[in-house]
Amino acid sequence: MTEFLFSYGTLQLEKVQLSSFGRILKGDKDALIGYSLSQVEITDEAVLAQSEQRFHPVAIPSANREDKVEGVVFEITPAELLKADAYEVDDYARVAVTLSSGKKAWVYILKEYAQ
Repeated sequence: MTEFLFSYGTLQLEKVQLSSFGRILKGDKDALIGYSLSQVEITDEAVLAQSEQRFHPVAIPSANREDKVEGVVFEITPAELLKADAYEVDDYARVAVTLSSGKKAWVYILKEYAQ
């Protein structure tokens, strides 16, 4: 079975993919419509070591339906989706969305906006 995971941030980095999934992911450019980006400060030492970035982008719903977040949609396995869950810190929640391309995918957004 295949899952689609949309990334607009550090999951696009090869070093994060290698340490999280043990391989480089293949993906296609896509966009998340009706969202904009904010920042979250990362304090988890393991995530900091993988990404080497103190601040990570985080998607939040926008009042403007014209807003969009550019990124990449990856085809991954259900087991890899669980590994992505382990990588993301508690500030994020995984939700199902429909991307600009029409693909149904998972994406991590700011937890307080998850339903």
